Amino acid sequence: MDAIAADDQTHVLNHSTDSVIQLSPPAQPLSKNAQKKLMKQKRFEAKKAEKKATAKEEKKRHVARKRKEWEDKLSSLSEEEKLKMIETRKGMRKERMDQKTEERESKILRISEAKKHGQKIVIDLQFSDLMAPNEIHSRVKQIMYCYAVNGRSPVPSNLWLTGYEGEIGNQLQNISGFNKWIIEKDSGPYINTFETQKENLVYLTADSENMLSELDPKKIYIVGGLVDRNRWK
Repeated sequence: MDAIAADDQTHVLNHSTDSVIQLSPPAQPLSKNAQKKLMKQKRFEAKKAEKKATAKEEKKRHVARKRKEWEDKLSSLSEEEKLKMIETRKGMRKERMDQKTEERESKILRISEAKKHGQKIVIDLQFSDLMAPNEIHSRVKQIMYCYAVNGRSPVPSNLWLTGYEGEIGNQLQNISGFNKWIIEKDSGPYINTFETQKENLVYLTADSENMLSELDPKKIYIVGGLVDRNRWK
């Protein structure tokens, strides 16, 4: 026979080379629980895509509406008034752009300084595999909010993200401009990141009996990045 069975593996004898080729065993069917998770993930992705498409269409309608309002307004003016309004609008647009540039440069300066001397705050994401897809999405949104608020703060913290692997890492990488964030990142667990500073690690939790009334600049405060609706209490 050309095919033989041994040690529960299937082999095929190639007569031209006298070599044995091992075939991979057939894939095992998904469990009911895994099938439910897969279907939930697909529904979540479909809903996410639908919301994104709806928001995009709404933005297009808004832009078209504003453009028509502007054109209607110009059409009712004389040529002299029209030119004056256009120049005024250009001046206002330049002023807004200059202000945004100034705010952005100030933000970059503050956060860069915080990376050197700011209070270290770590968001621990190493348990993200315990979260459902919608919970991971919620956590990513919260991280975006934290980063934005920290950037607007007069005295920002030195923010860290640790343990971001798997799906949460993929979603973070999909954020536009994430690779340009002025934030410390380490895909490994925080305990390895701060291996030489273990004596300064403080893990914050609502279950602790110790109340934190003020921050110690020498300490590294860790926040659990787990959205689980108390399932894993």
